[in-house]
Amino acid sequence: MKTYNTDQIRNVALIGHSSCGKTSLTEAFLFDTKVINRIGKVEDGNTVSDFDKEEKDRQVSISTSIIPVEYDNTKINFLDTPGYFDFVGEVYGALRVASSAVIVIDASSGIEVGTEKAWKYAEQRKLPRIIFVNKMDKENVKFDVLLDNLREKFGNRVVPFAIPLGKGDKYDGYMDILERQCYIGTEPVETLPDTAEKAENFRSILMESVAETDEEMLEKFFEGEEFTDEEIHDGLKKAVLAGELVPVVLGAASKGLGASLLMSVIKEYMPTEQDAEDVKADSSAPLSAFVFKTIVDPFVGKITLFKVMSGTIKKDADIYNAKIQESERLGNVFYMRGKEQLEASEIKAGDIGATSKLQYFATGDTISLKTNLVEYDEIDFPKPCYFMAVRAKTKDNDEKVGLGLHKLNEEDPTFSIERNSETKEQVLGGQGNIQLEVIASKLRNNFKVEVELSPPKVAYRETIRGKSDVQGKHKKQSGGAGQYGDVHIRFEPSEEEFVFSEEIFGGSVPRNFIPAVEKGLRECLDKGTLAGCKVVGIKATLYDGSYHDVDSNEMAFKIAASLAFRKGMAEAKPILLEPVAKVEINIPDEYLGDIMGDMNKRRGRILGMEQQTDGSQLVMAEAPMAEMYTYAIELKSMTQARGSFTMEFIRYDEMPTNMAEKVVADYKAKNEN
Repeated sequence: MKTYNTDQIRNVALIGHSSCGKTSLTEAFLFDTKVINRIGKVEDGNTVSDFDKEEKDRQVSISTSIIPVEYDNTKINFLDTPGYFDFVGEVYGALRVASSAVIVIDASSGIEVGTEKAWKYAEQRKLPRIIFVNKMDKENVKFDVLLDNLREKFGNRVVPFAIPLGKGDKYDGYMDILERQCYIGTEPVETLPDTAEKAENFRSILMESVAETDEEMLEKFFEGEEFTDEEIHDGLKKAVLAGELVPVVLGAASKGLGASLLMSVIKEYMPTEQDAEDVKADSSAPLSAFVFKTIVDPFVGKITLFKVMSGTIKKDADIYNAKIQESERLGNVFYMRGKEQLEASEIKAGDIGATSKLQYFATGDTISLKTNLVEYDEIDFPKPCYFMAVRAKTKDNDEKVGLGLHKLNEEDPTFSIERNSETKEQVLGGQGNIQLEVIASKLRNNFKVEVELSPPKVAYRETIRGKSDVQGKHKKQSGGAGQYGDVHIRFEPSEEEFVFSEEIFGGSVPRNFIPAVEKGLRECLDKGTLAGCKVVGIKATLYDGSYHDVDSNEMAFKIAASLAFRKGMAEAKPILLEPVAKVEINIPDEYLGDIMGDMNKRRGRILGMEQQTDGSQLVMAEAPMAEMYTYAIELKSMTQARGSFTMEFIRYDEMPTNMAEKVVADYKAKNEN
């Protein structure tokens, strides 16, 4: 593939609801530009974009693929993103380097949740966009109704650049509104009067958009003068780049229809990388590039995908990571098309490229020169909100699981791995159950290790609400030297995690054994007497005891302290504490009642609500973490996937007696078995 200059490059994210046809659209682009000789199908597992085994097995995109297309002396880098919400992190990465977006819609399904989210992402990032209405060849498609819905939902700035000819399996062409010309496929045909009349109505809306970009144009418009082709093009481009106009294009990707029209509109009206705000300099400026994706292939190794933000990147360059202050030499640079690596001699500012085997660069890092340090903002990935414990099916594979998860985390930074020291479990956090199932599947296929996913144990804690005064006495005689330790300890609640004090007078416990008493107590804190949980919030005061000149030693006093601990905890009204999370839930207004009712069922407490600028509601609440581990799935179900939430641990609260009793009973039953 030849090297393109910054002003010839377009970086376009394909976004939209799952199964709307984004991947099929990339096949149509490749077919149209003669890269492939037949259009692959997702269900056949033979598309260029969905090349991963998981994608083929599940017939959905799981990660973003880069599909560069050469069209009319222009390079368009299509970033084919997953539509499934569990993989939204991939969309975030793609939008970080895209300068425009195509929102793909299934004509027969209309505006779906994924369509709304795609629009929201583009709005947040102020990206110029096109709406591509796909699958126009399906039965019962009503383009006029869909267009009305789009304009009602997203505003009157949504205007078609083309209208369909025929419908259902008879759909085979379109009328280009700007050209006033009908096409069957790419062949011009005669325009029928009723089609022309409909097109003129939309053309007048487009001319108004042109008029509004400039005072001179507005004057010309009101005087009834015709705009020149150049004025129309420049005016429309200005309106599209400003977000004041969103062109609607249509087609049927599986039949290759509409691909050429869409590429033409992208070339003419979407921003070049010279127009884009994030390219800091031209190709002759010092090098800087942003790493937006990492691929970990068990056979090929690590591939780092980047967008050149300024300068030109070439193989064997010495590059620097300012964040971790590490240098390394670049190997070969190449373009990616699906999994295929296309050789490149150099990659200029604005273009997307890749390299392999970089040691010191991860997703979100900046490539720069030591002589010209640059650090771009990292990708603001969504935080994990769904959690499962993961463990190897066989114990000797624990190390393999850890290694595999670390490698996969390089590829997908949206999931977290955390070792819970209290429950002794490794906990995976992600966006939903499908994402974690894919991780488990990749561990099996790529790293040859079988794992089990299960609901995580809750890290309960134990404390006391009362006081106790107990004796712990350890006496053992067996022929020779025996063991003797005797302590009297008061236990009471404390604001601190653990406080030890002593009030020994007259040497009832020799000074050299007091540290052993404290050590014995501290060792007991890891495993409480109620349910074997960590103990917090107690003060232990050693105030008396006795010893034996010969049989007393440190071990005896440690054991005596542990006996006192068990007795003292039991007599001081022990209780269970449970972790509580701060929860923020963003939902459309109509789901407010359902969400609040559900939160009450989870023993949650609503703290307040805030109306957001986009009309949604932000509900602030607190809830026990035990009730929230699978909330991501339930929230999706309650809100048709329109809701989202974040949560973070804030404190421990006393657990209701009836629930605490069940936890204690389960613990005792398990230990008895």
